Amino acid sequence: MITRRDFLKSVAVASAGLAMNPAEFVQAQTAKQHYKAGKVKIAYIGIGNRGQQIIEDFAKTDMVEVVALCDVDMGNKQTLPILNKYPNAKRYRDYRKMFDEIGNEFDAVAAAVPDFDHFPIAMLALSQGKHIYIEKPLCRTFNEGELLIQMAKKHPNLATQIGNQGHSEANYFQFKAWQDAGIIKDVTKIVAHMNNSRRWHNYDANIYRYPQADPMPKDMDWDTWLGAAQYHEYSEKYHQGNWRCWYDFGMGALGDWGAHLLDTAHEFLELGLPYEINMKYAKGHNDYFYPFSSTILFRFGARKEMPPVDVWWYDGLDNLPPLPEGFGGQEEAANVPTTNQGNTSNKTLAPGKIIYSKDLIFKGGSHGSTLSIIPEEKAREMANKLPEVPKSPSNHFENFLLACQGIEKTRSPFEICGVLCEVFCLGVIAQRLNTQLFFDPRTKQFTNNAFANSMLAGIPPRKGWEQFYKLQ
Repeated sequence: MITRRDFLKSVAVASAGLAMNPAEFVQAQTAKQHYKAGKVKIAYIGIGNRGQQIIEDFAKTDMVEVVALCDVDMGNKQTLPILNKYPNAKRYRDYRKMFDEIGNEFDAVAAAVPDFDHFPIAMLALSQGKHIYIEKPLCRTFNEGELLIQMAKKHPNLATQIGNQGHSEANYFQFKAWQDAGIIKDVTKIVAHMNNSRRWHNYDANIYRYPQADPMPKDMDWDTWLGAAQYHEYSEKYHQGNWRCWYDFGMGALGDWGAHLLDTAHEFLELGLPYEINMKYAKGHNDYFYPFSSTILFRFGARKEMPPVDVWWYDGLDNLPPLPEGFGGQEEAANVPTTNQGNTSNKTLAPGKIIYSKDLIFKGGSHGSTLSIIPEEKAREMANKLPEVPKSPSNHFENFLLACQGIEKTRSPFEICGVLCEVFCLGVIAQRLNTQLFFDPRTKQFTNNAFANSMLAGIPPRKGWEQFYKLQ
């Protein structure tokens, strides 16, 4: 029997233009009925802080059976809520051991771990035939992105999803509807801005060495935390989200927020890879952690009938972008997950973007926030020309689970959002070298800087972790 929920969801899918001819519609309904017989068996890697939020979002779908919980800090206070929620789930500190011992007991993996550890987890999951949901950014180096995209293409039967939730919210569907209707066209410039405070803003830019060692928490498996990264002594300045600050572990403000600001524009404008990445401003530049403020220009060539696009990135409390006339105010985006970052608000300008086309200017927030036309007079003039925007047939977590069941396709798979993550990797290289770089998207090499080319792969993995770069 087709339930009311199934019927409404199928109508939403059809209205969004995501499927289906009559035969496919019947197949989809049959698949949904089969789905009712079972849930996706899932293992979670990283269960505290952001990991807890993800696990609770998956729980709301009522579509998962939790088989295992894995965390290098198992038993520490941030892991207790999920440990108490799933007392019967098997527990591990090392995900490699989890795969070895009970890999046949789960179908999917969801991971919320530091950026540098995304790669080995995703590669291992795909090589073991597991669907994989992983937080953004997908990778920390450009070559890792290339390998993961290739790996996903080799396993088309496995669902991959990157955790930029805006791909399943209103902005995603609005951008496509407005583009199809000719409202968004001839885009020539995008300005993305994230000017909130960051953890490293209180660090000393005159740093000349890595932080000194701190006492190791008793529950910490530090060797597994380090993964493929070169050995560092344990420091509180690396743990509990502080890894975002460091070139060796995180992707800074660009990698953390870029996908929430640029994902839909990058996909639907088919931007691909840039031919130039130019570090225009770097306050507090050093060899260890990210600048206090950055302005980066990414230049993309013409595609099909679309003109070249310049994408400007602004971060830092003192580095606000120029705003167009009639910009007006801007509210914080809705549905942005809270973090343990602390108070991150910038009273002047919330994270968002400005999109300049030949005839119109659009402003928008982060995540799933919709675009609006500015100034207001122009918005009123265009109001009757705007198309109806379809509703999302499923949220980001449901979309992944339905893809695991073969019912939907993921909206943010490695093959799509992986390329955007590669763009951020190129941006980080420009940040680190504090220079202008020219990149050939065809050969995927820099043409003016040998040091930059060596950074596409990064430092070789630690002994015992090189195997993850060879998985098929």
